[in-house]
Amino acid sequence: MTIQFNDETFRDDYTFRNSAEAIRRFPFPFDRDSYMYSVNMEPHKGGREGSPFEKRFDVDEHYVAEMRDRAITLTEDPLRCQSLPHMELAGWDLLDLIMQSKAEDYPDLFSLQRDGNQWHWINRPLGIDQRFTFLDATTLPCGPMEYITRQAQGDFAVLDQREGNLWMDAGMVTSQADWSLDFDIGMNFFEWHAPVPRAAEMGVFQRALKFLLNVQQGSPARRLNWTMTVNPRLDTSPENYHKWGPEKRTITPENVGKKQFLRVELQTFWRLPRSNALAFPIRCYLISLEDLVTVPKWGRRLHRVLRDLPEDLAAYKGFAVNRPMIVDYLARFDDGAETSPGIFAD
Repeated sequence: MTIQFNDETFRDDYTFRNSAEAIRRFPFPFDRDSYMYSVNMEPHKGGREGSPFEKRFDVDEHYVAEMRDRAITLTEDPLRCQSLPHMELAGWDLLDLIMQSKAEDYPDLFSLQRDGNQWHWINRPLGIDQRFTFLDATTLPCGPMEYITRQAQGDFAVLDQREGNLWMDAGMVTSQADWSLDFDIGMNFFEWHAPVPRAAEMGVFQRALKFLLNVQQGSPARRLNWTMTVNPRLDTSPENYHKWGPEKRTITPENVGKKQFLRVELQTFWRLPRSNALAFPIRCYLISLEDLVTVPKWGRRLHRVLRDLPEDLAAYKGFAVNRPMIVDYLARFDDGAETSPGIFAD
């Protein structure tokens, strides 16, 4: 597999771009012409060739630039990566999972050699060649969770399971959709989901927790989530709202196609073998409306979903203020034709 990595930015001058191939493989989150919360879990055991679901941890053209952006965010705010003391073993579990998966799924990009606890990791895109002793944190430049998640796209919550609940006790979170690891660290599943409108009375999170508590080792699961954002910014954290919040007011009917982005999270769930923790990677994908409507099915469907979404959900998803402009823009690409079931382009 040959991947041409983009030299691009997710802040300031926003030079992020999607190639034609990245548009075609975008994980469009709507399988019908309407939307309401659902658990919508499915086994994470591969998927359509070339799609983000094919490999365990998707690596694409944005990899190098995303890792550069993560390093910038961590330099500005080290609290975006935290791990409570009892979670170190889970960090080693996560390191093991990601290294093995990447080395097996992308052997041209990553290499892992193991001789007992003596491991040799090579990350060719980032120019990393590291020998270390597994389970000995002194042999790495930082803790195991931080070390490997500085080399993996998306955010990572590592959840401790106890008392019939899941607790967010570790994480690397630099590309989140308006939530704060520093605020949520140590919270349980219901506490950190409390801001989500309608979901509690619908029983969505009760069902989701029941499912997640029963995720077994070797049987990961996945789901898609979505929101909207102005500009291709990865770091839409509460801590930096003063930077990205005002950008919502820069949308006009003339630039909405270029500046308004659909933000999709591919969320996966992994039972970790030594610690029994649950790894919760949250991979963020961005696509402008202008690029999205080049797939006719997606343009039609997104228009119908956003047009008909209840107002409180539009506010929660981050686009209520610009909703009329967004819907008007998308209406131009909705010819009223029927759309086929499922998320993939026709």
